[in-house]
Amino acid sequence: MKLVIPFLGKTKSAWIEAGIQDYAARLGRYAQLEMPVLKDPYVHGAPEERTKELQAQALLAAARGAQLLVALDAGGMSLNSVELADLWTRWEEQGRTSVALLIGGHLGLAQSLLDRASYPLALSSLTFTHEMSRLILLEQLYRVCTIRAGHPYHL
Repeated sequence: MKLVIPFLGKTKSAWIEAGIQDYAARLGRYAQLEMPVLKDPYVHGAPEERTKELQAQALLAAARGAQLLVALDAGGMSLNSVELADLWTRWEEQGRTSVALLIGGHLGLAQSLLDRASYPLALSSLTFTHEMSRLILLEQLYRVCTIRAGHPYHL
């Protein structure tokens, strides 16, 4: 499976970036991973909805060609790790070979992007920064792969 996870701007926190790189390397054993870093169109003082729309356009352009769009949003489906592994298996059984997982900036995702998403997915009912969400998503995707492979990491 090819996973595309575009990031709006660089990860500023060194410890989060180190974790992202660690889990990206681990995940790379199971899936093809692309994590393009996009220029974040956020402008201080600009209307929030306009900013979110510009971010959505950038994310969708980076996700072009993906067969499924997964939007990370607090209002999305709440799955545990095993359920997410089952969903990944269903996608593969349906012949899906590429998935884009979209994380918004600090304002969240535009409604237009959420409406286009194949799957809105919540990482948690807790709120995380968009940078922490990157790390948590990669860890969970790695966990999904180890579940599917029968590896004891999940236990």
